[in-house]
Amino acid sequence: MMRRNKFLIWLIITGGFILVAIFFGYQKPEEIKIEVGEPVKTVEKKEPVIIETVEKLEGNVEEKIIPEKVLLAVPFISQAPKKIWDALHEEACEEASLLMVEKFFQKKIAGTIEEQDKEIKGIVKYENKHKYGLSITLDELAEIAQDYSGMKKPRVEKEATIEKIKQELSGGRPVIIPAAGKLLFNPNFKNGGPIYHMLVIRGYDEDGFITNDPGTRKGEGFRYSFQTLFSAIHDWNSKDILNGEKAYLVFD
Repeated sequence: MMRRNKFLIWLIITGGFILVAIFFGYQKPEEIKIEVGEPVKTVEKKEPVIIETVEKLEGNVEEKIIPEKVLLAVPFISQAPKKIWDALHEEACEEASLLMVEKFFQKKIAGTIEEQDKEIKGIVKYENKHKYGLSITLDELAEIAQDYSGMKKPRVEKEATIEKIKQELSGGRPVIIPAAGKLLFNPNFKNGGPIYHMLVIRGYDEDGFITNDPGTRKGEGFRYSFQTLFSAIHDWNSKDILNGEKAYLVFD
């Protein structure tokens, strides 16, 4: 009987402890916060940005990436289509250069010899009527291109460089350049070449510039080294051609 009473007492006490433990132990656990430095911020995912130009480190100037080779389909026109090198045709390199570029943008072929000669004489007649001289500057040729030929957006670049010329060509724009003819060292020229000359650059590759030079019947696709052609670039200067600006003419 005594053992039974002890067992009941033990059972009651044990049960009490269990109830107390359940009552006081079942609490909502506190939220544990762990702080390590600054709180983490949500980063918004963004699409990648594509940059279409390359920033040149020197001077912070942007310039486009240009291809290694360019060759534009500029039709060739000699300044003397009939091979008659009279006084008019000796001075017709500016007119022939303009015609080549005009036909390029019109997507036309050079035309017959008769048509070429007639077109050159038409420009010369207009120049004479409007009191232009025998030697035409780039600014004057830009005016003639607009007023006579109806060509739009001529641009004379006064600070020519080899890289700028390449960029024009890679953009699909043939480049008309004025030159001190004797500095071109073209073996097809008579007497070392003219004092003042004009021609069209239509492309380039690793070896140099590819031109249509109207001063010779062998001028289609004629090649000049980069340095030879660039050194010869001088706009018309009546006092000294070597003091002429390094410039070129393109159409935007």
